[in-house]
Amino acid sequence: MVNRRGVIAAILGFLYPGLGHVYLRKWVRALSWFVLALATAALVVPDAAYQAFQAEGVSGLMEASESFGIEVTLSLLAIRVLNVVDAYMVAARQASAAAVADVTPGEADEANGAVVSEPGECPACGKELDEDLDFCPWCTTRLDTGADADAEST
Repeated sequence: MVNRRGVIAAILGFLYPGLGHVYLRKWVRALSWFVLALATAALVVPDAAYQAFQAEGVSGLMEASESFGIEVTLSLLAIRVLNVVDAYMVAARQASAAAVADVTPGEADEANGAVVSEPGECPACGKELDEDLDFCPWCTTRLDTGADADAEST
């Protein structure tokens, strides 16, 4: 079975390093890849390319990029490929962690008939939730938070 989140994260990571990690909500990792991509470009791209971009815009940059050496091209490509692999691996780890969890999402709790889901997942649709919300932004299901459950029992 194909890890759909991993494929989406990999495609986004190929568009720009770190974008796939943003999709996976791995903020520090995303920022690290953004900074690494910018630092690599600043170190290996010749000053003539920056000057051509400032003088002629994108067409000047495209023209200057044709004269890049193999080391510039390979170093920029290496950052993208490593980022794509890392984004896919992070998504695969998230999927395997969800599969190994003791209680599967949507599994009925026999004790009280309530639906038990993974922390951060909607019990109705199974999509990822923001902890600050008391409803699912995907399917609009009202969520019972711990405070709501305590208030109802008293």
